[in-house]
Amino acid sequence: MEPALIPALPVSAERRQTLMAKAAELEATFLAEMLAHTGLGESGLAEMEGGFGGGAGETQFASFLRQEQARLMVEGGGIGLAEMIFNTMVEAEHADRT
Repeated sequence: MEPALIPALPVSAERRQTLMAKAAELEATFLAEMLAHTGLGESGLAEMEGGFGGGAGETQFASFLRQEQARLMVEGGGIGLAEMIFNTMVEAEHADRT
């Protein structure tokens, strides 16, 4: 006798919201790293672009600025990475439940 297959339960709305928040956080971290590799926030570049005048303080806090800029980029639609990560996580949870 074969056991009846129980259809997988859908991922709850609360869980989907949590997964999307984590995916957006990961996209923001990725974008912040990409911004860092472009030189955004480096003292010399900031001075040329009318930054905060350079110095040790600017160097120390540049990562916070990049992270906030990246977060705002994601809020504005991002590059689509969060959606891909979210869909992958939902599919993985769905597969775990079957």
